[in-house]
Amino acid sequence: MAALGTRRSRRGLNRASDSLEKVESSAHSYRAVPRVAPKKRRGGIANIVVMTLATGLVATMALPAYAFAPGSKDASFKATESTEMSKAQAQAVDVDAQAATVSVAREGFTATTPEELAATAAAAAAETRRVEVAAQMTSYAASYSGPSVADFLANPTYPNFDLASVFNVASQYQGTPYVYGGATPAGFDCSGFIMYVYAQFGISLPHSSVGQGAAGTKISIEDAVPGDLVIMDGHDGFYAGNGNILHAPYTGQSVRIQPIWTSDYYIVRIGI
Repeated sequence: MAALGTRRSRRGLNRASDSLEKVESSAHSYRAVPRVAPKKRRGGIANIVVMTLATGLVATMALPAYAFAPGSKDASFKATESTEMSKAQAQAVDVDAQAATVSVAREGFTATTPEELAATAAAAAAETRRVEVAAQMTSYAASYSGPSVADFLANPTYPNFDLASVFNVASQYQGTPYVYGGATPAGFDCSGFIMYVYAQFGISLPHSSVGQGAAGTKISIEDAVPGDLVIMDGHDGFYAGNGNILHAPYTGQSVRIQPIWTSDYYIVRIGI
């Protein structure tokens, strides 16, 4: 029995020895190989940038020197007139010594005031107006040969006076041009129009809006009828009913009916 146990022990030792040899053999077969990190590749963009810079540098160095020099063949670098003048030497000016002793005195004068300027302008405008009126009156006098105010007063066309008839006669002159100082169908001013119409009824009135306002009786606006007079500051006309006036307005216009444009007026009735 002892011999049997000894043989089994030897077999065990032999098997263990064989296993150890296999392990050692495997260890030699699978020896570790050191790991090498992969090399980084240089990017394509970096290569392009480097090549571009190098090309620009070479091109710059190849430019001719006169390309940067003023006064070169390039016309844009030629000297200008102001540049040439700046290169000129300073001029010397000789001043007489007596110049320092000369005294300058301000001449006496008077300035024109705004009021004087306005008066001068008004006088010029008045003269222009006078010339225009004179020329207009010359044409006016030559264009009419009918009866005048004086003729009507001596022999009235309408001996029977009433306001309705006055307004009907006045309405016939619509379209007659305005003429300053006019008192015939060749041209009327405001008071000349009224004077001419009333003269046909044998009623004499002054050639003045103020005088005509004083020639009648002031009545209320509510009582006014066509044929009464509308008196304003510096102007007058016939009342045309419903707040309207028949009048010779101003230069460039003709006799017409239009609404009364102001509240500053009053009514005068002639014949009472």
